[in-house]
Amino acid sequence: MALLEVTNLGISFGGLRAVDNFNIKIEKGQLYGLIGPNGAGKTTIFNLLTGVYQPTDGTIALDGEVLNGKSPAQICQSGISRTFQNIRLFHEMTVLDNVKAALHNQMTYSLADTFFRLPKYRKKEDEMNRKAVEILKVFDLDSHADHLAANLPYGKQRKLEIARALATNPKLLLLDEPAAGMNPNETAELMDTIKLIRDQFDITVLLIEHDMKLVSGICEYLTVLNFGTELASGTPNVVLNNPVVITAYLGE
Repeated sequence: MALLEVTNLGISFGGLRAVDNFNIKIEKGQLYGLIGPNGAGKTTIFNLLTGVYQPTDGTIALDGEVLNGKSPAQICQSGISRTFQNIRLFHEMTVLDNVKAALHNQMTYSLADTFFRLPKYRKKEDEMNRKAVEILKVFDLDSHADHLAANLPYGKQRKLEIARALATNPKLLLLDEPAAGMNPNETAELMDTIKLIRDQFDITVLLIEHDMKLVSGICEYLTVLNFGTELASGTPNVVLNNPVVITAYLGE
């Protein structure tokens, strides 16, 4: 059984069909790419997968659990986490606290424990601190733990957003243009980091990306979207050399 199975997915906004009859199967442990020109419907699909939008038709199943009708918070608890094309950090919080914010849904203590700083609260806070630092080390951000997120360079802010998404303990991590705004050295580091995340944390990754060097360098399978429908699917070598894809996506 595929980890993510999307069947005949569609959504309409008024008279506009934004996504139509979209199907995808992603196996556990895959690095999967969703690509296509601007306006093709890629982020709309991410919004459908995470409950921001509810589909007009079709089904979304994660590990056999149908997610239709669930809220974004419920879907996050089921095992899907995401980043955004435009970075959404808590800029006035520290790097450490950004990651800890994502860990709170896994910690169980009462309001009284928190208010009176009881031993259970202190123990859970210590656990969160340790786990947050461990995650930051993966991204080489642990030395910035006490810095404000707003003061990080752009590339490190991108990494911090991925770290925060990882802290929710997802089965499937959705990355929306993770290399946007990065320089070539940062992109190369990001490629290594995404591979490490998959291997070390046993997480499946679905990413939207326009950087074809990154896509061809890490993705094992691609689906190309155009005008809300699938244009082609296959391995990167096959898809990126498809004349139809080149014409529609690369404009050649």
